Amino acid sequence: MNSNNMIKKLGRRLRLGVVGGGPGSFIGGVHRGAALMNEQYDIVAAVLSSNAERSIQAAIDLGIPRGYGSAAEMIHSETNRKDGIDVIAIMTPNSEHFSVACLAIKSGLHVICEKPLTNTLAEAEELERLVAKEKVHFCAAYGYSGYPMVRQAKAMVEAGDIGEIRMIQCDYVQGHLAELGESEKDGSNWHMNSAVAGDDLIVADIGTHCYHLCQFVTQMLPASLSAETCVLTPGRTATDYTSIQLRYDNGARGAFWITQCAAGAEHGLYLRVFGSNGGLEWHQEQPNQLLHRQLGKPARLLTKGGPELYPIANRASKISIGHPEGYREGFATLYSEFAEAIIADITEEDNQNDVFVYPKIAEGVDGVRFINTALESNKKDGLWTSLN
Repeated sequence: MNSNNMIKKLGRRLRLGVVGGGPGSFIGGVHRGAALMNEQYDIVAAVLSSNAERSIQAAIDLGIPRGYGSAAEMIHSETNRKDGIDVIAIMTPNSEHFSVACLAIKSGLHVICEKPLTNTLAEAEELERLVAKEKVHFCAAYGYSGYPMVRQAKAMVEAGDIGEIRMIQCDYVQGHLAELGESEKDGSNWHMNSAVAGDDLIVADIGTHCYHLCQFVTQMLPASLSAETCVLTPGRTATDYTSIQLRYDNGARGAFWITQCAAGAEHGLYLRVFGSNGGLEWHQEQPNQLLHRQLGKPARLLTKGGPELYPIANRASKISIGHPEGYREGFATLYSEFAEAIIADITEEDNQNDVFVYPKIAEGVDGVRFINTALESNKKDGLWTSLN
C-alpha cells in the first residue's frame, strides 16, 4: 500500500511533536521540513528552547499549534489528549537524548532521535531494551541512509554486483572548524562541551555517520579498530581530527579519515567500497550519482531515477528523473518510511518490513559502541580494540 493510501486508510496524518531545533538551529529546520515533505505528518506540538517562554513563543512564530515549556510537559499533556501526538522527534543536545527518549517510549510514543543516540553505551542499551518492551518504533536519524544512490549501493552489494567485500573507505572532511569561532570562544557552543556533546566531538558528531554509512551499505560490522583522535586547531579543547583503521571478520579492511578543521573544505563525505570483482564510489556533494567500477570493464556512472536501478533506490526517490535530490530529501525518506511502518501497525496492514530500511534502535546502539571503542583505542595509543 502506498503512502497516500495508507494515510487515507488511517483517516488523518500522523501527529508529530518536536523537541529541540529551535530558532538558530540548522538541524531543526531540516527535520521539520523533511517531516512535512511527503504530507504524512502534521507538526502539532513543540519544545523549541530550554527557556519556557521562548519555547512557547517560537512555536507561535512557526505556526505550531501547541508550544510547551519542557519535553516532560509536552509528553504528559499530549499523551492525555485524544488528538495528542503519535511521534516525537528529538534534536536536543546529546546529553538530553536519553531522558527525553525514555519518557517518550514509556508513554507509548514512536521516536525519531538525532545521533549519537546517547552519550553512554549503558544508556543506549537501556533505550533498546525499552523499545523492545514497549513495542514502539524507533528511528536513529542517520540521514545519509535516505539518499537514493546510497540505497542503490546497498542493493548492489546485497545482489553480489561487486563480489565479496574486501576494502571499505569513508572520508568526511569538513572545514568549518578550521578556526576558533566566537561561540566556541565564549562557551555558548554546546558541541564543544564534553559534558553535553560527549567525550569525543569528532567521532560522535560526524564519525558515527561514516560508521553507519559503511554498515548500512555493506551490512558488515568491523570486529576491531585502531583509532587516533586529537586536536589540531590551536586553542581548541574539543577533538577535531580522527583517523581510524578497521578489521572485519571476513578479512576485509577499512579506513576512515575524518576532520572538521580542513581549511577550505566544504563537506567531503565520500564512500568507497571494493569487492572481488568491482567497486562503488559515492560523493555526498554529488549525491545523485554512483560510480560503479567493474573488473575488466569500463566504469559506469549510475544516476538517480534510472531504469537500471534497484527498486529500493527508486522507491527512495520522490522527485522525477533529472531533478536533484539532497540532504533534506534524504531525511524525508526516513520520515516517510517511519510513517509507513507506524501506520501499517495502526491499520493492521502487512508492513512489508523488508522494505523499511530506515536506521533502527540497534543501529543507534552500534554507533555509541563505535564511539566508546574509538575512545578506548585512542587512550591506548591506537591499540587494536574489539567492538564485540
